[in-house]
Amino acid sequence: MNASHHASGTSGLPPIDHAETILDLVGRTPLVRLSRVLRDVGPADRLPLVLAKLEMLNPGGSVKDRIGLPMIEAAERAGLLRPGGTIVEPTSGNTGHGLAIAAALRGYRCVFVMADKQSAEKQALLRAYGAEVVLCPSNVEPGSPESYYSVARRLARDIPGAWQPDQYSNPANPEAHERTTGPEIWEQTRGRVTHLVASAGTVGTLTGTARYLRSRSPDLVVVGADPEGSVLSGDTARPYLTEGVGEDFYPAAYAPELVDRWVRVSDRDAFLAARRLTREEGILAGESCGTALVATIRLVRELAVAPDGATKVVVVILPDTGRNYLSKLYSDEWMRSNGLLATTGERLRVADLLRDRHHQGARPDVVLVRTTERVGDAIGRFQEHGISQMPVSEAPEGDDAGAIVGSVEETGLLERAYRDPAIVERTIGEVMGRPLPTIEEERSVDDAYALLAGGAAAILVMREGRLGGIVTRLDILEHLAHPDRG
Repeated sequence: MNASHHASGTSGLPPIDHAETILDLVGRTPLVRLSRVLRDVGPADRLPLVLAKLEMLNPGGSVKDRIGLPMIEAAERAGLLRPGGTIVEPTSGNTGHGLAIAAALRGYRCVFVMADKQSAEKQALLRAYGAEVVLCPSNVEPGSPESYYSVARRLARDIPGAWQPDQYSNPANPEAHERTTGPEIWEQTRGRVTHLVASAGTVGTLTGTARYLRSRSPDLVVVGADPEGSVLSGDTARPYLTEGVGEDFYPAAYAPELVDRWVRVSDRDAFLAARRLTREEGILAGESCGTALVATIRLVRELAVAPDGATKVVVVILPDTGRNYLSKLYSDEWMRSNGLLATTGERLRVADLLRDRHHQGARPDVVLVRTTERVGDAIGRFQEHGISQMPVSEAPEGDDAGAIVGSVEETGLLERAYRDPAIVERTIGEVMGRPLPTIEEERSVDDAYALLAGGAAAILVMREGRLGGIVTRLDILEHLAHPDRG
């Protein structure tokens, strides 16, 4: 869909250049060179020209704007969608935005069904256009009655005058890209494009664009970028965090003969690559952009060692804007909680904290107290070893992990003894609290931090089934203050 502008004006005044509706501004997205994210890929004089097609500059913020109106118009021509009708579609958000924009101008009601992993921003945007949003669980099979595919089909069946575009099988989806996206790239590169990289979900963008470009240049190399856990690249279907790309089934537009190779990309690599695009190139990119960028970098690395690498022209389609992911992809807290952002403790093992302690002076690996000992004895042990927590064992001797039945904490005992001094003569078994959580010594400090941040006063460290030590918040703080001490 190419943007069309019109000149208008009143007699005697210069004409005003404008678009008739926002839909006239869909398409004709620019190409921009990527260079900063490729600085470490290979020698500058061996790198191909890498151009990103900025689909986030469409009015609705994504490549899916291109298919909204064409699918609606095809349904109108076929009599499937009539005035006052309702559009029902399962969507990751972006197709919904494209449909909602067109529906707002055409006067249709919209009901969009989304998986609950989609960002809050995408849901809010759909509602901003006046659409209704139905959320479904993302961790179910496609054929489950709870899946967003099944719920959308049921709503389309039960709502009078409803029509489901079904972007996954609608031929207007790839046709829109064959008619607009492909020709734009050919024209913008003056026919010099040699490689196309695109992430895929419905596969409409990849199939339609590749089909046109292949018709003009049979030697074009097409690279599909796919999340780990998507079947498009031959992986086993399983949950992943990246939104809008990848599938657990083969859409109708899937045309493997058009794709020379697939590059499988992890959530973590995709998210970090999207953040690099934003921070190094100034392009506020979504998660699927990160998936495409990872595939592009791998391709460019291969081309950089080829004798004719510098003569190649790589076009990568960046599907959507990062504004839809501010609460996820661009939230450090969300990234860390999902294991996608490197932290100080990710590379550090719990065993490293225990080794640090040995540099602080002599202290037993584990100081225990027995259930039969007096509270007063435990208080003395706290003072003797300069510690604040101890596990409680019901065994008369030894440090068998299976005999740990509770724990005591210095502050808690002090408060109770202050209120009732006689408590120092009671047994530990009468006043102990719950056992401390345990962690294997080879686990990361991130895992230990999560337990401590969740309220644990200390953590018992296990070493080959036995007690190996205790880790506290102070141990982590001391390592952060002296990271090179060990």
